[in-house]
Amino acid sequence: MTRVAAVLIAAAAVPGAAWCGEGPLGVFEAHGDVGKVEHPGAVTFDEGARRYTVTGGGENMWFAADAFHFAWKKMSGDVSLAAVIAFIGAGKNPHRKACLLIRQSLDADSAYVDAALHGDGLTSLQFRESRGAATHEVQAGVSRPARLRLEKRGPYARLHVAAAREEPLEFSGAAIRVSFTDPFYVGIGVCAHDPDVTEQAVFSELEIGAPPPASRPPVLHSALETQAVASTDRRVVHVAPVRFEAPNWSRDGRWLIFNGEGKLHRIPSSGGKPEVIDTGFATRLNNDHGVSPDGAVLAISDQSQGLRRSLIYVLPIAGGTPRQVTAQGPSYWHGWSPDGKTLAFCGERDGEFDIYTIPAAGGAETRLTTAKGLEDGPEYSPDGRYIYFNSDRAGRMKIWRMRAEGGGEEPVTFDEYNDWFPHPSPDGRHLVFLSYEKDVTGHPENKDVLLRRMALEEKKIDVLARLLGGQGTINVPSWSPDGRRIAFVSYQLVP
Repeated sequence: MTRVAAVLIAAAAVPGAAWCGEGPLGVFEAHGDVGKVEHPGAVTFDEGARRYTVTGGGENMWFAADAFHFAWKKMSGDVSLAAVIAFIGAGKNPHRKACLLIRQSLDADSAYVDAALHGDGLTSLQFRESRGAATHEVQAGVSRPARLRLEKRGPYARLHVAAAREEPLEFSGAAIRVSFTDPFYVGIGVCAHDPDVTEQAVFSELEIGAPPPASRPPVLHSALETQAVASTDRRVVHVAPVRFEAPNWSRDGRWLIFNGEGKLHRIPSSGGKPEVIDTGFATRLNNDHGVSPDGAVLAISDQSQGLRRSLIYVLPIAGGTPRQVTAQGPSYWHGWSPDGKTLAFCGERDGEFDIYTIPAAGGAETRLTTAKGLEDGPEYSPDGRYIYFNSDRAGRMKIWRMRAEGGGEEPVTFDEYNDWFPHPSPDGRHLVFLSYEKDVTGHPENKDVLLRRMALEEKKIDVLARLLGGQGTINVPSWSPDGRRIAFVSYQLVP
């Protein structure tokens, strides 16, 4: 037995013990158990191979407190931590975790973010926004990546992955807003996800330090995500270094439809490769589109014809030749009536933006609002009694509602945010909408925004997600048909 191995075994026999200094721990300053751990963990370092083997116990890294073994060093500012991670043995629990971590403290309930590789291959960005808060995650669309990187730049942490060792690390689409006070703890950890056992993982080709400075302007990446509204956990369905926007669900929940580069695309809601939907001559689509209540027809807003003002068309959901509905423009579709007979839209007429309706079969449009200011985003309640919309008539952009035939206009939100694009849940009990900070005018892109949910009966609002977004994030109906998930697009400017 070598001296280093003997010292590490002795240290591991004492709960919370740590071995400090360069050498046995390589780049790390110390290691020890975090939280309540029945079987103490350990770290060994093979200096020749530059490889760390971490043994960890603990019941979980989730909810409001964690239990795992952690090797760390203190750092400040922007950081990057990358490694190849491999579990040893079959493991007892498929949710055992090997992680790259940033933690505010060594307390079990500390704020943190990690890049977590699970025993079953699930890879996610997990985070606790503040001390004692619940843990959430953004699941990447890649299983069992060959290499991971956790990067914190400014107010965002991102997960990068490489599917194979020879491939470069690419942004996974998983990103969250973080807030740490310098200094904080950066390192590697293992959780057994079972208090009665320990598990082991090897971390090799480890890199830790400040992210390299950007040599070129950052590249915009769009990430199509779904979120379970009960847990608020998110999953990346598709990510690409282009701008795409505004997802809808097919009525069977199997597909997501979004726009990008003037066209409509669809992708399986479980992930896969996007395909273009044929929209005929309509090749300058904006982000105002949606599916009819019977699932057979798409409404689109396109500005490829005539004066290049947005007009509303309908076409078969599988694709085909669009049929024009609105004669005047600009007209931006936002909602179908529950019976499928009427479309609600935002129209600009004589310099005023108001809410209008029009028969889906075509005909005369009806103006429903006349207040001075901008009215946008109309969407029917599931029972067809109301239209929800956003309006700045009172000075700040807020959510309002009115009777479906017009009249009875009343505000729904009242706080300091600017609120856009209300989307009632299929059961009519909740409203999801986009919120900008109070000093933001309009609905610009690439801003720090909130996705918020209101329980309509209780008038209680909570935050579903904090992200970089705005224009394109959630402009149109985005609830899954069963009301369990929403879809949206987040954005990152990646160096």
